[in-house]
Amino acid sequence: MRRTRQLACSSLLALTAFGAAPAMADAAGCSGADRSPAKLGRSGASRVTLCLLNRERAAHGVRPLHLDGKLSRAARGHARDMVAKHYFAHDSRSGASFSTRIKRTGWTRARRSWTVGENIGWGGGALATPRAMVRAWMNSAGHRANILSRSFRLIGIGIAKGAPTGGGGATYATDFGG
Repeated sequence: MRRTRQLACSSLLALTAFGAAPAMADAAGCSGADRSPAKLGRSGASRVTLCLLNRERAAHGVRPLHLDGKLSRAARGHARDMVAKHYFAHDSRSGASFSTRIKRTGWTRARRSWTVGENIGWGGGALATPRAMVRAWMNSAGHRANILSRSFRLIGIGIAKGAPTGGGGATYATDFGG
């Protein structure tokens, strides 16, 4: 029997307020956290984002996430699709949900039960950095729940250059699995 739990959260960083939010876990050691994904490169931006997410998990007594190739393929494809087709949603323009996109990678095939979740977000300028994205997610109850969920042990990170609005910046998708 397959048990499926889907958690979906979205974020529009241009509208996120940081003023009264609690401080994020110390990002020392996550070199490049304040650099744009364009300057970090795809793998560098993913590495820094994972580092920041795992610092948050560690600060809350949760085991670290590990990058998964199939989840990363699903996340990268969705981030790129949102930029290319100018939309911001968990469901693609064709109607595919994030769990459907993850299933298409083969990630669920060998699992008797599984749980998946997704965080998406985008920002321009200083709001496009990995630190700004993780900070925004941690200041949102639904995103925070995905990041700190003990059910999730794997993650795929996709970061695309550009925004769903057609402007500059970066669009992020993180697909969680457990």
